[in-house]
Amino acid sequence: MLNTQANSLAYDDMYEALVASHQGLSTEQSHALNARLVLLLANHISDLRVLQEAFQLARYSAAPKAGAPAISSLVDKQPITPVAPSHAKP
Repeated sequence: MLNTQANSLAYDDMYEALVASHQGLSTEQSHALNARLVLLLANHISDLRVLQEAFQLARYSAAPKAGAPAISSLVDKQPITPVAPSHAKP
């Protein structure tokens, strides 16, 4: 089961490291970094059911569909919402 509850991770430090990893990259390079990061973390998780739940939750968060289950029905609390990298254009 996907854990969406806050834990002891130093979120500010993690976010700073994530943003720093994108500094100086083009948008295409940034997208490639994100794709590689997802694959590395998926390999670390190694549980297809957990990954499918995460993909579903992320997808519904990014592009809710009519008739799709509400996010609140998928998790007990709202997950942390990612913020676009600082180099992203609106």
